[in-house]
Amino acid sequence: MTTNRRQALAMLGAMAALPLARAAQLPQGWPSKPVRLVLPYAAGGPTDVVARALALKMAQQLGQPVLVENRVGASGNIACELVAKAPADGYTVLYHSSGFAISPALYQRLPYDPLRDFRPVALTATIPAVLMVNPSLPVTTIAEFEQYLKANPGKLSYGTGGVGNITHLAVALLLQARGLQANHIPYKGTAPAMTDLIGGRTQFMLDAVSSALPFIRDGRARALALTSERRVAALPDVPTLAESLMPGFAAPTWHGMLVPAQTPVAMIQRLNQAANAAVDDAGLRSQFAPQGVELHHSTPERFAAYLRSETARWSGAARAAGIEPE
Repeated sequence: MTTNRRQALAMLGAMAALPLARAAQLPQGWPSKPVRLVLPYAAGGPTDVVARALALKMAQQLGQPVLVENRVGASGNIACELVAKAPADGYTVLYHSSGFAISPALYQRLPYDPLRDFRPVALTATIPAVLMVNPSLPVTTIAEFEQYLKANPGKLSYGTGGVGNITHLAVALLLQARGLQANHIPYKGTAPAMTDLIGGRTQFMLDAVSSALPFIRDGRARALALTSERRVAALPDVPTLAESLMPGFAAPTWHGMLVPAQTPVAMIQRLNQAANAAVDDAGLRSQFAPQGVELHHSTPERFAAYLRSETARWSGAARAAGIEPE
């Protein structure tokens, strides 16, 4: 384990122990202006869609607009650096995903400290991923897929959203655990990877259920297994990897909110309350459930503990994939 990874895990331990129970009172009138919700992803993508829906509900709770700001680039580092260096006044919030926990395994030096410079606010959502194959592949179940890979070692290719992307690392964990071999083809995002999957230039891939559903429903991709702990209503006949091949395995994409490290505890708690009220909204839950998006009520402490476990998991996955930090 590199020094960077060890430091990340140590800092996450400190974050999990962060005392938030006894908060100072909020400054009178806070918030008195719009709150920025900064995303490292493009507008219209699966993370952006959830973030914007939550932002509208949070605005109702806070009494001020919550404005989504897309800062794409450098594998999320641009958005993270912006928030890390923003005033710690509760008006700038990072809305990130699993990539936040993966970065320490990919980069020796970041323009921010992923843990020392942030404090967790809330884990807001998880989205299971689905393992899919091109329909021309002669397999219809995950068991048949495994046997086909064993019979054709190194002959199949899988596309991902890029080196170190969760769609890469989760497949790397699967291949390593089952002693399988396949060729990794990284793309600049999962959309072009999906284009090549349905075009037959690659044979399988992993993608978020919310993004993959249209292609599965119209038969351009065949779903074999989910990375969630349990089946999802959107794909009721598709088993999880845990029930079909790898007991105990779960690797959904998650969403969460963080703020600059020196943000007052009272503001962190207020933002957490607003986020929890948003994810508890029955309308939002019914909107996202058919897409496989599960909204979560959480505390800053629970999110910090989850970050610690996720950072450890993806550090191991990066090693399994043979990725050396840049």
